Amino acid sequence: MSQSNKPKSTNTPESLSYRDAGVDIDAGDAFIDVIKPVAKRTQREGCLSGLGGFGALFQIPQRYKEPILVSGTDGVGTKLKLAFDLNKHDTIGIDLVAMCVNDVIVQGAEPMFFLDYFATGKLTPEVAAQVVTGIGEGCLQANAALIGGETAEMPGMYQAGEYDLAGFCVGAVEKSEIIDGSKVAAGNVLIGLASSGAHSNGYSLIRKVIDTYNIPLDTELDGRPLSDVVLQPTRIYVRSLLALMEKLPVHALAHITGGGLPGNLNRVLPSDCHAVINESAWQWPSLFRWLMETANIERQEMYRTFNCGVGMVVVVAAEHADAALEHLAEAGEEAFLLGEIVAGSADPQIKIV
Repeated sequence: MSQSNKPKSTNTPESLSYRDAGVDIDAGDAFIDVIKPVAKRTQREGCLSGLGGFGALFQIPQRYKEPILVSGTDGVGTKLKLAFDLNKHDTIGIDLVAMCVNDVIVQGAEPMFFLDYFATGKLTPEVAAQVVTGIGEGCLQANAALIGGETAEMPGMYQAGEYDLAGFCVGAVEKSEIIDGSKVAAGNVLIGLASSGAHSNGYSLIRKVIDTYNIPLDTELDGRPLSDVVLQPTRIYVRSLLALMEKLPVHALAHITGGGLPGNLNRVLPSDCHAVINESAWQWPSLFRWLMETANIERQEMYRTFNCGVGMVVVVAAEHADAALEHLAEAGEEAFLLGEIVAGSADPQIKIV
């Protein structure tokens, strides 16, 4: 048998590591150590485990006789792009928690625990720590435990300095106390709770206005830079609404997110009722007036895109309206009579007059 005279290669392939591919396991482990104290501060009744396991354990408090679990998930949307542009990451986590817990509370559920998903191309521990610190603050405001999450470093998936967020919340409510809108009837009144700004909806249009008209982010709006106004974190209504529900019966709650008042309040109304909203009941915050005037946005478009200053709507019997307003004010909310429920299958179901 003949042998080849070709010499054998002595070149050994370069040894590659996960770090060479753009993923730093050590940085990820160090980041978990950084956020453990944040999660620890949010621990509450029912927590059975901390961060670091494969799954998070939570026991529904025994004070619930017939508990029903209510879950919600959401993100922050393109508000993140403004956080990137301004290099300000300490409040965006509050937005993430708020968008989830405010959805859970509307069915009468007490938020129990929260998990987050943080994805980026390259982990920057300082930025990620700011984000998670904000998540922890949001959990404290909602009395929800931050019991788990996932940090994903995915090279090539995101632009440098960018990340994405998702949140997941689980709450509990007694089966007999679920709020589903079935008790809403003609003669009920609507109470509006003031928003803290645009919350986390409509930011694609906000950014379009800023870009189209070359608006500097240090432009003053009622004595504040526009950058602060657009990054104002979403208000969390959990504690004030839980306190209200302990005092008197609430017939329905509507979290005013994408779709505004027309696209969210209708979700809790029976087919034989419609809502009449009195536009003079509240004043639009300066951000919304500025957007409408700067870009000549039609009023109807404003209402279907933004909350326009109303972040949550409470429906109660007329005889409980004054007490509800008093309780909400004591809880720190800016609350006002927004309108009423009227009999009839009107189209549209939400009328703003």
